[in-house]
Parts: sequence; C-alpha cells; structure tokens
Amino acid sequence: MSNPAAYATTLHIKDHCLCLHAQRAARTLARRFDEAFRPLGITSGQFSLMNGLNRPEPPTIGAVAALLAMDRSTVTANLKPLERAGLATVSVDAKDRRGRRAALTDAGRALLAAATPVWVSEHAVVEAALGRDADELRAGLRAVG
Repeated sequence: MSNPAAYATTLHIKDHCLCLHAQRAARTLARRFDEAFRPLGITSGQFSLMNGLNRPEPPTIGAVAALLAMDRSTVTANLKPLERAGLATVSVDAKDRRGRRAALTDAGRALLAAATPVWVSEHAVVEAALGRDADELRAGLRAVG
C-alpha cells in the first residue's frame, strides 16, 4: 500500500527540485544540440570539450576538467574519441611530467570553426524562446555553479 505522505513529497519534489529541473533542461538542450551537430559527426559534449581545448596554449587536463565541471578521468575518457578521429592530441606537460595537456589539431580547429555557426544559430533559437529570461537564467546557473 502506498504512503500518501511519501507520494505528496514526491509530487513536491517533481514540481520544485532545482536539481531535477536543471538535469531535465540539460538533457533536453544536449539532445537539441546533438541533433544540430549530427551532420558534422560530433555531439554537444564534444563541441563543449573542443571549445575547452581552444586556447592559445594547450590546457592541462585539470584546467579543462574545472571548466567543464568534470573529473579528470572523465575528461581523459572523453578525449579518446577526439584523439582517434585526429581532432585532438594529448601530450606530457613539459612543465610537470606527471601532468598531461590537450590540444586541438588543425582538423579539430577546422571542425570547431565549422560547428560554431551551427551553435550560434541553434543557440539563437533557444535564446529567443527564453526571451529576457535568458540572462536571468544564466546568472542563476552561475550562482550555483
């Protein structure tokens, strides 16, 4: 037999839980951008990772992990398909032989350049749907992250 109090709590959480709503929105946005990037052969996560690598000097894996709010082992695992595709390289950090640095290859930079207008276009649609709430949403998300 179901406990009415427990179900009432479940309904409250469904309607009010910030984590649940953020996760749902993140998955929805990821699917939307995955679809937009599909013709280029990358996912939204790979686009974000490639942007994290797009710096004047190759970043450390730790710096990329901090940017993407991931642990280093997840970043390393997510770099593997980009390496296999010739889009990124990982090398020993010359300043600290224990660390690794990742960089886009020429092919990776070219793909990122091709993907960026896709992101701009799709992002504009999302921004338009949010209207003036977009800046407020960004500020709120930054406040918790």
